[in-house]
Amino acid sequence: YVAAVYEHESILSPTPAAPVERRSALELMGRNLDIYEQQVLAAARQGAQIIVFPEDGIHGFNFTRSSIYPYLDFVPHSHSGKWNPCREPYLYNDTEVVQRLSCMALKSKIFLVANLGTKQPCERSDPRCPSDGRYQFNTNVAFAADGALLATYRKHNLYFEYAFDTPPEPDYSFFDTPFAGKFGMFTCFDILFFEPAVNLIRQYNLKQIVYPTAWMNQLPLLSAVEFQQAFATAFNVNILAANIHHPTLGMTGSGIYTPVKSFIYHNMESYGGKLIVAEIPVITADYKTNLEKIPGRVSEKGKEQSPPSFYAEMMYDNFTFVPVWGEKGELQVCANSLCCYLNYQRAVLTDELYALGVFDGLHTVHGTYYVQACALVKCGGLSFSTCGQEVTDATALIDFQLWGNMSTPYIFPLLLTSGITLDFADHMGWKNNYYFLSKNRTSAGLLTAALYGRWYEKD
Repeated sequence: YVAAVYEHESILSPTPAAPVERRSALELMGRNLDIYEQQVLAAARQGAQIIVFPEDGIHGFNFTRSSIYPYLDFVPHSHSGKWNPCREPYLYNDTEVVQRLSCMALKSKIFLVANLGTKQPCERSDPRCPSDGRYQFNTNVAFAADGALLATYRKHNLYFEYAFDTPPEPDYSFFDTPFAGKFGMFTCFDILFFEPAVNLIRQYNLKQIVYPTAWMNQLPLLSAVEFQQAFATAFNVNILAANIHHPTLGMTGSGIYTPVKSFIYHNMESYGGKLIVAEIPVITADYKTNLEKIPGRVSEKGKEQSPPSFYAEMMYDNFTFVPVWGEKGELQVCANSLCCYLNYQRAVLTDELYALGVFDGLHTVHGTYYVQACALVKCGGLSFSTCGQEVTDATALIDFQLWGNMSTPYIFPLLLTSGITLDFADHMGWKNNYYFLSKNRTSAGLLTAALYGRWYEKD
């Protein structure tokens, strides 16, 4: 099928915390929706059957709970598909944004997914009802090609979003299409958690995901395109990921991903939005995913002396590293119950320092979640203290085999090359109780090769 995602540079309110009338809020959102409308037409002209827009693309961010209120639409939270906002605009008040989105889908005969803020009045008798008498949700909406509202999803894992409430239960949201079957839906930070993302995919055996996000890149392990690709690979799904474009905030990185191929956009240099349109295969058969154990043997470690280990901070976590010296070698580094192993060979020795790092513990900055990671990274400079820094360019071509005795089945294989480009492993998966990732000769200089494990039970 042909899919489109739009990385949108949203027109932002200069004073998001200041109270405004609904009329001015609609005027600002209307300017973003005008851009959406042009992109829907452009995507449809290129044959796209579905288009996805980013999180916060219509209203922006940095609101307070009360200042965002004029920007909120009312959207009934039901999965009926009975309401067509474009054709029945009078059913509910405060649905101007939803009506416009519905009309775009109808006019271009395209499935459309977008993110907006929504409100829902609640009763005083509801113990969870906020003091202002309403819930405010960060919401995705999906429309059919005839403009009907197919599904809503209220973001569960909020990322310092004080304007919004967490829904009482996780939404498991998906909708059906005639061209690719069911699509699941979640938002941004959700991708790092079991609920609802992983549970949704496993419970409903979903093979296509739509994913609005407003993601601030964090190298070396969590740049947007790097993790989006790893998720598609780990769960054997297609992902249509639309990110916001604000390079000054470190926000860029969208794409259309299959488990083995990707069409991406990552641009920190220039301004303006970007439409990606690509044709990808529908995944139907459940061929072996990387979450299943495959039998095999792990070669025994050589008993040679490892170089000295050292500590450095990476992604706000205290990693234990060993330097990757010389043309080739075998390395091992351990922390807690996790041991990481690396066999490597460099084509040419360059004056770049690489290190093999391990972390097995609770990550606590910008969210709390348990990580098990084995990571081969290029350091920022030649001293040990620069390992773990954000690096975007590299020249070293390295053949490697990386493996670790991970305790969780949820491993995201990361392979990032110079200029924030993606590469694909030659082999990956389980052998006995080790997860493997191997690659002969990356397509560009190696930035990161990592096994990023999420041990959800220990969150």
